[in-house]
Parts: sequence; structure tokens; C-alpha cells
Amino acid sequence: MIRALHRWPGLLALALVTILALSGAALSVFPAAERIGAPQAEAGLTVATLASRIQAAYPGVEQIRRAPSGRITAYWFDRGTPGAAVIEPATGEGVASADPSQVERWLTNLHRSLFLGDGGRIAMAAGAAAMLILAISGAVLVARRSGGWRHWFARLRGPLAGRLHVEVARIAVIGLVLSSTTALWMTASTFDLLPDGGAILAVPAEVSGETGFALDRMLALGQTPVAELRELSFPYPGDATDVFTLKTDRGTGYLDQGTGALLACTDLTGWERVSETIYMLHTGQGASTLGLVLGLMALGVPVMGATGVLVWLAGRNGRPRIRGSQPAGRAETLLLVGSESGSTWGFAATLHAALTGAGQGVHVGPMSAFAPERYSRAQRIILLAATYGDGAAPASAKGFLDRLRAADRAPDIPLAVLGFGDRSFPAYCAFARSVAAAAKAKGWPELMPFDTVDRQSPQDFARWGRALGDALGIDLELSHRPVPPKTETLTLVSRRDYGAEVQAPTAILRFAQPRVPLWQRLTGCGFARFAAGELIGILPEGSTVPRLYSLASGRSDGFIEIVVKKQPGGLCSGQLTALEPGATVTAFLRRNPGFRPDRGRAPLILIGAGTGIGPLAGFVRGNARRRPVHLFFGMRHPGSDFLYGEEISAWREEGRLTRLITAVSRGTRPRYVQDALRGDAAQVAQLVRDGARVMVCGGREMAAGVADALAEILAPTGLTPKVLKAEGRYVEDVY
Repeated sequence: MIRALHRWPGLLALALVTILALSGAALSVFPAAERIGAPQAEAGLTVATLASRIQAAYPGVEQIRRAPSGRITAYWFDRGTPGAAVIEPATGEGVASADPSQVERWLTNLHRSLFLGDGGRIAMAAGAAAMLILAISGAVLVARRSGGWRHWFARLRGPLAGRLHVEVARIAVIGLVLSSTTALWMTASTFDLLPDGGAILAVPAEVSGETGFALDRMLALGQTPVAELRELSFPYPGDATDVFTLKTDRGTGYLDQGTGALLACTDLTGWERVSETIYMLHTGQGASTLGLVLGLMALGVPVMGATGVLVWLAGRNGRPRIRGSQPAGRAETLLLVGSESGSTWGFAATLHAALTGAGQGVHVGPMSAFAPERYSRAQRIILLAATYGDGAAPASAKGFLDRLRAADRAPDIPLAVLGFGDRSFPAYCAFARSVAAAAKAKGWPELMPFDTVDRQSPQDFARWGRALGDALGIDLELSHRPVPPKTETLTLVSRRDYGAEVQAPTAILRFAQPRVPLWQRLTGCGFARFAAGELIGILPEGSTVPRLYSLASGRSDGFIEIVVKKQPGGLCSGQLTALEPGATVTAFLRRNPGFRPDRGRAPLILIGAGTGIGPLAGFVRGNARRRPVHLFFGMRHPGSDFLYGEEISAWREEGRLTRLITAVSRGTRPRYVQDALRGDAAQVAQLVRDGARVMVCGGREMAAGVADALAEILAPTGLTPKVLKAEGRYVEDVY
């Protein structure tokens, strides 16, 4: 519901909200410019003195106004001709035209009404309402994605468009709520939808009937500082019954033009003060710095609009459309999904279709939207949870465990948890297991035992589906067909072979970049944008299951490069290592934002063995800023499998690589990368103390050995690999 409330106003009112934001941002500059350029009254100057000076310069003066910026403007008649000027308070004479800037007037009309009168005002009010809905719903979604309001500025991961959208929203949301709320208030006031709320001050019936009392002798004007003045209106010439009208920050008063006496006065009401404060907050008049800040925040609207559209398009392309999903409050079955790359949503779509066909009312949503207070008719909750990295929550389950652990008690609704993962990884279904364990600890009733699906196996899913059907008392056959990713054809342009002497054939394969359509370049989809460390999925002939390889190149390198070792009986590795230049493969790109160097200048410690050198070599190649990089590389024999040996020598000369430490496992004194780390313990510990980021790529046994070695090395410093992981300074790409 919240996502829909956020999505559709944004898509439908994008142009209107963008015009509103950009014109408002431009208008925010004028109060600050006026404040800087306007002549300011000296400290202690009174209205009596100022009015006397202006009257001496312009005997026909009718009105004096002071803007919140401090600019003083006088209006007069001279022989029947009206005049106006910005006044220099020290002399009372005009120094600039009082006519508003044509650019400011044009922008104001655009901002208020699109040059369409009252109809345009209503349209812009609708735009302000859409902006308010977007800001509030967006804030809720950011809090959900971050794991709660306390984690508002938590570190994000995922595609660039999504991260940029949230980062800008985190900063701009307060300003957008303030601007849109005050805009709606002012529109309502314009159309008399709000009570007036002002005190009515009647013109006194008894006046002296005299004229010509000197302004500098009027006590009320002499006691009023110019800093408090808003407006002083003079009596109509020749009308002895008319009076001076003085408006200040405190209220309004009438002065006798013949005696200078204060005839009547009234203070500003609370309602008037609120209305003036809202006007100030919206326009920046009287608070130019705040106006500039709000203007800068408004500039985030087109950025969020563009990135929001990209996120929406990516969501439509990367997630199956699940039609017929019921609102959470009306559904019997709640199906919540924790997915990182989108594949788990495909299983959710299959389960939703089967349960709906069996007569169930089913709601499908992300685990991050977990809100049991809304599940008024739910009879069961099913969680389909993948795992990100080393047991972390996937993108659409962010904050679920925090909410569950913080709850006073678990929902009284039977629960089933199904984990998705790969048994070859040590953290197989670790997040789903954590969810099941937390639910059990909370006393959440169990619908059926925890179960798992290995490597997206349709057979595992069908087996679990039959067990779910038994638990529900219905026949349930789940026939899942994975949605194939959109692929490109890549042509091999060159290869370099290693490892034959040690019976471990390995090749560095370089493919040409495919042609990228214009829309992909604009949205950054597919191969339009990629970096070393991201994943390329290759579909081997005769299989529908892709194999993933880490990229050793980025888009700016001009090619796509991977390192492949031939595995005994390996279908994909066998086909790849047999390719000759000119041959093609079918492939797709998968983002891996958690495994890439940050943008800081702190040192990098890169640790890899065998084909794990691939993405690490890509990081070194892309180190154009000459950031300190220390590479630990494990190989079997330097004569046969020193991958990237020639390039590494060149990168060291260019300053892209600071140090290379090798470990040879098949020499006279076998040594592994974890041994190399221990041999360099003092330097490694110092680098980590200096803020270094550790990146590990390779087999899981190697990664486990590296973690143990680092734990020993860092023990005297009080740091551990676990602490570094929590800080985002220890990342792994393990296979």
C-alpha cells in the first residue's frame, strides 16, 4: 500500500512536481539577493526619523514599506504622477527602482499558477499535495529499507539509481514536507478556505480634525524602531478626518495627524502570527538562509524523479508481475519475500498462482513491509527468504529481523519459512535460518517445519509445495519455471592460457562489449554500465541454469574479461575453456554492489588465490587515482599460473599497485595466502589501523583460512574480521 501510494503520485505528477520544485528553487535565490543588495537602516533608527527624511525628499509620500529583507520602499505622488523607489535609510532618498524583476515575476507566476489563473493555482496545489504524499510515503519506505527510523542513515547497497534515490531523499524529505505543507496552506488561504483570524480595528470616529503635526514629534513613531516597521500609510491629502496607519511586527495602530496621538491599536493574533510564519517558511522572506536551504532540497526532486523512474522500470523488468495480489488486510495468506536479485519473487509468483487457484486470498509483498497489525484476516504467513552474502538480509527483507526482535510478542498466526540458497556456500540459507530461529524464540506458532530450496531447484520447491498442501488440507502442485534473464551474445576476442603444467587449465577470456541500445545507456541497464567485481552469468549449451563469474574489467576498459578454470566434469567451464576467438556465448549481467572498492583514499588489501585474482586485477587496473593497494596473490607455480603477471609489473610501475606479495603452494616450501598474511602481520595490522579495506576473492576454504589469519593478526589491536565486516571494511566474493 505504501509503495503504491508513493509510486503512482510520483509517476502521474512527475512533470508538475518537477516544475514546482525547480521554480521554487529558483525563487529561493531572490530573498537572499534582496537581503544582500538592499540598503539597511542603521541601528537605533526610528520610524519617526526615517519618515521625516523620506517626506523631506518626497513631499507627496503616501506609504513607506519595509520588507522582511530590510529593504525600504516609498510610494508617492508628484503633481499627479505616481512614483516609487527603494530608499537609502540614511538620506531618505531613492537609490533604485522599486519595480520587481521581470524574471522574478515570471517565475512567481509559473510557480503559483502556470500562467493559468485560478485553474493553474488548483493544478499547482495538486502538485504540492502529490509532493507531500511522496515525501511522507518515501520517508516511511526509507525507514523500512534502512531497518527502522533509528537507522535512517544506514549504509545502502544495490544499484546506483536506487541508492542515489534514497540518499537524496534522506536529506531532502524534511524540506519537501515543509515546502508542500506551507504551499497547501497558502493556496487554501488564497481561496478563502481558512478563517481570516485577524483582529478588526475600527477607524476611530473622533479625531482632532487638525493636520500637519510633525512626524519627528509623534511619540508612537519615535518609539518604534525601523527594524519593527512593516508599513506606514499617510493620511489622504486634504482630508482632516483621515489618520496615519502604522503596522509593525507587534500589531496595527492609528495615529492622529493633527496631534500625533495613538487613537487605537491592536496586537497581532496568534492566527496571524502562524500565517505569517508559514508565509516566511514557504517564500524565504525574512529567512533567506532557510529559503536557500529549502531551494537546494527542492533541487533533489528532479534527481529523485529520474532515479525513481529508473527504479520503477528496473523493478518491472526484474520482478515478475504478480496479478491478483490482495491487500494485506483482506488476505487469508500472507506471502512475504526476501530477495536480493529478484529470483525469489519468481517462486513467490508461482506459489501465489497455485494458492489463488485453490481459492485462497493471497497478499504478496516484501519482508521489509512486515506489519502484523495490518493482518486482520490472515490465517497463515509464509516467508520465502534468500540470503545475501555471509548470512545478511537480502534487499527486500531489510529490517525484518529488527522489527521481529523488537516486538513484544509474535503474531498469533501460523508461520512457515522457506530458505533459498546454494549448498556449496558455508552460509547456506543463513538468513532464513536466523528468521526461523528468531520466530521460534518469540513463540511464533509453526505452520510447518523450516525447509530449504537448493540452487533454485524446481524439484525442491515442488516437494515443499506438496508438504504445504498437506498442512493446508488442499492439493498443491507447484510447477515452477524460472524466468530466463534477458541475455546478450558476447564474442570472444582473445584468450591467454595458464596452468597446463600443474594440470589446472585456466584461461583469461576477453570478450567484446556488445552494442548497447540508447535506452540502456540512459538507464544504465544491461551492459551499459558495469564494474570489476560484478557478476556475469553465462548459460552453457544444453542447460537453463547459468554459471556466475566475477568480472575482471569495467565498462571503461572497453572489454569484458573473466578468469575461468576448467573444473572436472564442469559443463560451463569446459565449454568456456574450449572457446576460440570468434566464438560466442550467451550471457547476462548481475550487479554485485557489495564487492567493489569504496571511493575513499584509505589503503586496499586485496587477497585472492587462483581465479580469485580476476576481480582484484580489475580493481588494480581501475586504480587511476593511485590509491595505495597491497595485493596478496596465491598460485600453484609462478611458471605456469602467475595470472596477470605482465600486467602486474606494468601496474606497479604506473603506481596503480603499491605492493605484491605472492604465495606459491607447489614450490619447495609450500605457502598459501594466509601464510603470506601472517608473514606480513605487522604491516597488515598497521594498514588496518590506518583504515584499510580488506577484499577477499576465491574459494571458501581459502577465505576461511584468511579470516583465521586476520583474526590472529588483529587480536592485539582489538579488531576482528567480524568488526571489520560490520564497518564495511571486510568484504568477500567466495565460491
